[in-house]
Amino acid sequence: MPKLPGNSPMLSRDGHPLTSLAAINRLDILEKEALYAKLLPKRLFRILQLNPFTFCNPAEDQLIRVIAPEGLSFVRIEVRARPEDTDVVFFVELSDTQFHQMELAFCIICDPTAPRFAVDVNEAGAVNYFSSQGRNLPEEVRAMQAGLFPHQTRRGLRMFGEFFTLLEQFTDSLGMEIIIGEPLSYDNAIRYERYGFDYLTGKRLMLEIDREFRPGGKLYQRLDGSSPFRMPGMGQTVRGRSWAIHDGILDTPWDEIRIYKMIGADAGINTFPDRRIEEQH
Repeated sequence: MPKLPGNSPMLSRDGHPLTSLAAINRLDILEKEALYAKLLPKRLFRILQLNPFTFCNPAEDQLIRVIAPEGLSFVRIEVRARPEDTDVVFFVELSDTQFHQMELAFCIICDPTAPRFAVDVNEAGAVNYFSSQGRNLPEEVRAMQAGLFPHQTRRGLRMFGEFFTLLEQFTDSLGMEIIIGEPLSYDNAIRYERYGFDYLTGKRLMLEIDREFRPGGKLYQRLDGSSPFRMPGMGQTVRGRSWAIHDGILDTPWDEIRIYKMIGADAGINTFPDRRIEEQH
């Protein structure tokens, strides 16, 4: 039974309980798309002038794509401002695990009207797969100076909180009790803490990062101006720390950080308690 107040079990059109993404994916296209549309914030529909039933704008362009193959416990939702756009405004990828948990693999929310920074390609113009295949340093510097975090091509819509509320309700309605994820960057991990996540792995590293960015710590000492991403004072903010970590300031790569959220519970984790307040994108 759902744990969130006012939430109810998810049922198919003919009244059968749905307890997994695989079960949803067995439904006909219109029914499963209607269920997955519950994950999309209402503000997104308003911004793009989308009909919530047809997924079309006033020009009758269908801007929402739901990829939910029958036989798989997986869904990807892509929303674009225009059908011909390569970039997405909203992107989420979910799967459910053998332990009956919801895995949030990726979530991207971008402002389509904001300037774009080509941090998603290397300096030769090839897709860099989140910087694993090279970086575009000039674009990263521009993005950082514009107030973005690592891997952001555009500023966001400040919509993650709205989406996450819907995800928690959706997960709860399937009878699942846990959402798991893997933060792509340090700022992602801090952001997830704000939404009540705890760590399966990586909490010790997060606490070490906080300690070592303080005056006298080894990361503090490495903020020596040797690159635009390692300027003195960057350890005071989430954004500054995240860019320094993206630049390789740690002794080991940022990897294997695993987090989880119990439905309806806030773990109360804060591994950067005295951070300087900054605008969140």
